[in-house]
Amino acid sequence: MNTASRQTQPETGTGADARALAATAVDAVLTEGRTLESALELAASDQLSSRDRALIQALAYGAVRGHHRHRRIIDLMLERPIARRDSVVIALISIGLYQLIDARQPDYAAVSATVEASAQLGKIHHRGLVNALLRRFLRERDQLLAELMANDEARYGHPDWLIGKIRQDWPDHWQAVLDAGNRLPPMWLRVNGRRGTRAEYRQRLQAAFGDDGVTLSGVPDAVCLSKPVPVTELPGFAAGAVSVQDAASQFAVELIDPQPGMRVLDACAAPGGKTTHLLEREPGLRELVALDQSPERLLRLSENLDRLGLQATVVAGNALNPSEWWDGLPFDRILVDSPCSATGVLRRHPDIKFLRRASDIEKMAERQLQMLNGLWELLAPGGRLVYATCSVLKAENSAVVTRFLAGAVDVREDTTQAVPAFALAGPVVGHGLQLLPGSGNIDGFYYALMERQQTNKKAKLRSKNC
Repeated sequence: MNTASRQTQPETGTGADARALAATAVDAVLTEGRTLESALELAASDQLSSRDRALIQALAYGAVRGHHRHRRIIDLMLERPIARRDSVVIALISIGLYQLIDARQPDYAAVSATVEASAQLGKIHHRGLVNALLRRFLRERDQLLAELMANDEARYGHPDWLIGKIRQDWPDHWQAVLDAGNRLPPMWLRVNGRRGTRAEYRQRLQAAFGDDGVTLSGVPDAVCLSKPVPVTELPGFAAGAVSVQDAASQFAVELIDPQPGMRVLDACAAPGGKTTHLLEREPGLRELVALDQSPERLLRLSENLDRLGLQATVVAGNALNPSEWWDGLPFDRILVDSPCSATGVLRRHPDIKFLRRASDIEKMAERQLQMLNGLWELLAPGGRLVYATCSVLKAENSAVVTRFLAGAVDVREDTTQAVPAFALAGPVVGHGLQLLPGSGNIDGFYYALMERQQTNKKAKLRSKNC
């Protein structure tokens, strides 16, 4: 597992409270199956300062990102297992190991604050154990880290089942994909073309931070900062001049190619990154329907629309059941940003390593195919549908599209349109285009572009079992 990426954390006092709160969040991910985002929201109150919240988040994300490594180190040092009721102690030790391996903090301060956090968690009788394990790690660091090489989960920082699938799907790239999943994510921005050009915004970045960022061929609105900053410090953020969105996600608008007068559907739209990008790129759309099943996520989408001064038809509905919400009017463009394993964005969501199971992938693939089949019927003849996932697994990507193409009589895959936007595309095997994480410093994404052929025959779909 890569340990070269190190980050500086804000520190307040002993930091024991922050470590206790971070351990509570990490434990909720590992034992309760919560997302790290929701666990942090529950653990950290609004009364905390922004500095303390940043520390808690950094500790929690660092511990989860490296927990396969940390868990192996703990197992090597423990003489007997820690009781299940004391699982938060494991999370706390994981936080301590993260500080000692990756975070730029003095060893004595990291150990002292982590030990003190035991009392904050009501585990005062474990203070001696936490202290002994962390100090033993400091004494035997090189030996313990060397022993990790014999265990794939600890070495590569991913669960065994996922290592196997990525190795099988990408035999020439699997180690690079795993390494990318363990790195700290970069901060990509999307410049709002309605408020100014990318060149103009880069000048604003230069004036604010002394760094105008870097760009990527084929993604005309994207800028990557060399060092992440709080979004509130971005020039013009509150006024809608810029949004945070990875460059791989920004490819979607290039493939959709929205034109004036078109009716566009963004299925599974929340929190609205692609929705707002489509509206920024083409102000002359007849209508953009932003669909999502989650009312909470749609609220975030609406907030993003308001900040950017954009309008869309926001619909709460299930993309798997168009009959419940579709008004019968066809769409000229459909973006199917399908729910998936999210294995292409592990560097941003390391909790996915613990929330997904091998058995989930087949179930997701079936839902993805069902979604494609159902939404295809909403596309106008001559219209274009883009299927997208943030997965690197072929079972959710090219395999789904292959089954869909085999079952539809009025579809044509379009690969010519994708060439300009995918100058840095990863290896193409079968249908669609795969962006692997780390290539070009972007997330892992898959896209397939399909057009509905003009025909007088009624489109028919074969059985879902085809």
